[in-house]
Amino acid sequence: HAPSSGEIVAIEPRPVAHPSGLDAMAIVLRTDGAERWIERQPLADYRTQEREDVLARIRDAGIAGMGGAGFPAAVKLDPGPARRIRTLIINGAECEPYITSDDVLMRERAAEVVAGARIIAWLLEAEETLIAIEDNKPEAIAAMRAAAGPDLEVVPFPTKYPSGGEKQLIQIMTGREVPSGKLPADIGICCQNVGTAAATHRAIERGEPLISRITTVTGGAVAEPGNFEVLLCTPVGVLLEAAGLDAARATRLVMGGPMMGFALPHTALPVVKTTNCLLAPTATELPPPPPAQPCIRCGMCAQACPASLLPQQLYWYAQAGDHANLERQNLFDCIECGACAWICPSS
Repeated sequence: HAPSSGEIVAIEPRPVAHPSGLDAMAIVLRTDGAERWIERQPLADYRTQEREDVLARIRDAGIAGMGGAGFPAAVKLDPGPARRIRTLIINGAECEPYITSDDVLMRERAAEVVAGARIIAWLLEAEETLIAIEDNKPEAIAAMRAAAGPDLEVVPFPTKYPSGGEKQLIQIMTGREVPSGKLPADIGICCQNVGTAAATHRAIERGEPLISRITTVTGGAVAEPGNFEVLLCTPVGVLLEAAGLDAARATRLVMGGPMMGFALPHTALPVVKTTNCLLAPTATELPPPPPAQPCIRCGMCAQACPASLLPQQLYWYAQAGDHANLERQNLFDCIECGACAWICPSS
């Protein structure tokens, strides 16, 4: 979906916001400044529609997971006849430092999040809906409780990184564990981010595709940190300029948080659906990592791993290019939280 009106002038490889640093095919839009919208066709009462039609609207509106990997929402909301979803968890954890985009969304637009959660629960025919929020967000908890009715339960839980991970949150909320190689739907649970819920409400009840999101812009090199509602595809540099970036003080530019984010090579990259944070830290705030030393087999990384993996084994197999043993050590259960790297005394 075009975030603004104008003319498509090219479809070609362009730099994109991705850890690989590689180019990807992109649509290049020359905006005309008119900000013309499509004719919006909201559903007055989605409950009178077929579920397949409502699901198609969510897919066609481009709704994706707004908190993590950007997985298409319509795929998650259609688990298939073999999977019965009993519990819907709306994820408002936002456990990584610096990021407050979901927090401010819940505080200021709680009604939109609740409306979207009800649409998702109706689509899944879920028996219960839990809105999970860390206890360091008292204003968001109060706002969500005021907006939610008896059909939704707001559940505060202790703040601990990385509780916002899907499988970790499921274990906290339900006491159940998603088996290795399986999906939450296999045990009757579905997780959706609060931003995804709000976008679902806008798509169904307002007829608006997903063309903007709230992004936190922060860090010691930013004069006016804050949360901005920004059109998708806006150049990162424009957003940083609005927040008063002092480029001389910024040691690097990170999309995401300090634990799971990745460094951007320049500021001409676009804001995407998963851009929850732009972090411009100073050298004091986020110093470069010291040179890596040999592993001392202390096991601290295994103790810190929320997925119960053996990071030191994964490291050795990765160094050796032993992909078969990486898979046997359940590499695909890694959520890339960075806890092992943070705790490692050998860097």
